[in-house]
Amino acid sequence: DWYSGSVFEIGQLLTRFLGPYRYFFWLLLFCNCVVPQVFWFRAMRRNLAVVWIVAALVNVGMWLERFVIVVISLHQDFIPASWGMYYPTMIDIGMLLGTMGLFGTAFLLFLKFVPAVALAEVKELRYETELHEQQQHEAEAH
Repeated sequence: DWYSGSVFEIGQLLTRFLGPYRYFFWLLLFCNCVVPQVFWFRAMRRNLAVVWIVAALVNVGMWLERFVIVVISLHQDFIPASWGMYYPTMIDIGMLLGTMGLFGTAFLLFLKFVPAVALAEVKELRYETELHEQQQHEAEAH
């Protein structure tokens, strides 16, 4: 934004840095830029709990990015008379929870009906198991 030279874009950037929603913007940068830096350490990459926590925080950061784009962009429009703070209504909260529930349901259905292991790997493992059993039966017969 700062390299365009447009006073409107610079004003928008300053609003993100210093405006009333600055905490969301800085939390967004922390979640998406600082937190993943723990993966520079091999022990952190191999720790499943750390990977899970980092993934959750990056998810929060990505949600905050959408929030920052929409809310901060609309909070100070080109018409000063339309400036105002955003306060979520029950409908907004319901839409957020509903989309999370819909995603969770779709994800669980995906896990239920789509195999997590490739069928070719299962067939290969079955073939190897049957071959091993056949060799055992032949060894017992001799």
